[in-house]
Amino acid sequence: MTALQAALANKRVLICVGSGGVGKTTVAATLALRAAVDGRPSIVCTIDPAKRLANSLGLSGLGNTEAEVPASVLEPLGVHPKAALHAMMLDMKATWDDLITRVAPPDQRERIFANRFYQSLSTALAGSQEYIAMEKVWDLRRSKDYELVVLDTPPTAHALDFLDAPNRVLDFLDNEAAKWLLTPALKAGKVGLSLFNLGGSYVTRALSRFTGTEMLQELSSFMVTLSSMNEGFRERARGVRELLEDKTTGFVLVTSPNPERLDEAIHFHGLLKQNRMEMTAIVVNRVHPVPTPGLWKDAASLTPTRRAKVEETLRELQVLAQQDLEGMAQLRAACPGTPLIQVPRFGLDVHDLTALWNTGRYLLGDDVLV
Repeated sequence: MTALQAALANKRVLICVGSGGVGKTTVAATLALRAAVDGRPSIVCTIDPAKRLANSLGLSGLGNTEAEVPASVLEPLGVHPKAALHAMMLDMKATWDDLITRVAPPDQRERIFANRFYQSLSTALAGSQEYIAMEKVWDLRRSKDYELVVLDTPPTAHALDFLDAPNRVLDFLDNEAAKWLLTPALKAGKVGLSLFNLGGSYVTRALSRFTGTEMLQELSSFMVTLSSMNEGFRERARGVRELLEDKTTGFVLVTSPNPERLDEAIHFHGLLKQNRMEMTAIVVNRVHPVPTPGLWKDAASLTPTRRAKVEETLRELQVLAQQDLEGMAQLRAACPGTPLIQVPRFGLDVHDLTALWNTGRYLLGDDVLV
């Protein structure tokens, strides 16, 4: 049994992490699809705004509510799912609003929603996207009957933004932090940007909309309103952190074979290990396959002019494939003990169910790139 086969059979949460543009959405959707086909009710939560994923799953669109993927879309492939597959696209602002609705007393909700600082906070706070994505997974894991939740995480340039998201949100919402922020500002009669560097530039975009007393009043109102809900946030954030460290949660690190992405993946892998996260596998996506002897033989049968052009293309592919092989050797050496799975570069983008299914054949070991 391969690493991802075991994960689909035993894990309760799979988190696909990595840089943007490496195929996390495709990998996440494929894993949830294969789990449902094998008999585990599953849901994939994506942050990809493109409609191609929804269309490939037989849906007209994805929103912030769970939508069931019709089993009929798999019939042309001769595949009959043993369990239901659901999908949703996380709307970060709507998910924050849902959280406030659950946590805040009824008489305070509208006040929070109307607060301009909150309106920026729900999208501008460092770590807010990462935190609310995990908060949604925690909520689904706790209150729904899905046996597997697969999360396609927001593109993260720095791994710590994701791993520290619960702590960052708590630090900002903590009463003592609020007091530390507001007391010097009240004395000075103004708010400076330097006051908001509590572990990172939290509200750069939000602050650009306010000046002086107006911004201070908005921030003060926001902090005072949230103070009564602090313990509720802390309890949920603790749950999120525990979920990240739970042995039934696995991380699938997705990368591509180009040097820049591999360096980021190695760094991300090291941080996950340092934070005691359960590493399931590293998926190297869009690997150039080595031209087969059959392709060279076919080229040799062409007319001289066409043969020269085709063989030049094959030589270029061979160079790219060799570079990818060297990159993956570096990745294996830097990440010992973590299974490495290769998915080839396909001729077309993954935009339909057939392509998702073919991707799954490589992820689950049915096909192997040689």
